[in-house]
Amino acid sequence: MSGGTQNHGRIASNIIFIVKGHLRGSGCQVGNSDCRVNILETKDYVYPDVSVTCDERDRTAIQAIQYPCLIVDISASLNVKVLSPSTASYDRGDKFRLYRRNPSLQDYVLVDAEKIAIDLYRKNDRGNWEIFNYQLGDNIELQSIDLSFPIESVYEDIVFDELV
Repeated sequence: MSGGTQNHGRIASNIIFIVKGHLRGSGCQVGNSDCRVNILETKDYVYPDVSVTCDERDRTAIQAIQYPCLIVDISASLNVKVLSPSTASYDRGDKFRLYRRNPSLQDYVLVDAEKIAIDLYRKNDRGNWEIFNYQLGDNIELQSIDLSFPIESVYEDIVFDELV
């Protein structure tokens, strides 16, 4: 996200480092916030903080990927409902509705940049979305890319404002 906080940038870098290290040599591609994701069957597109595609059809994509299996958005606060479209309510609402149009999407991750908290939305075998809440001491399970890692690794080198 352009113009984000230091924590936002560090968290995104940490996630990319974790995911890219795990996927090295797999043929999957990891994108940062400059990587556009097209929403299938619409003219809409988004720029998530981190995206992953393992789909052959995206291998030669130049402008945008269309078949992500994993999308990560970093938010200022996961549990405060706000009206600004750049915050958590947008990520959980309109943006998530757009993401769900992509049948390839399996995991949607919302990371809190102000405290250690991650919400994972996972599509189950019936096509329904389930939510998993993670906090300090938990391991994040990303089934879409067969990866498990401690939540603490996402927040490495992060300093939280004690007033938050």
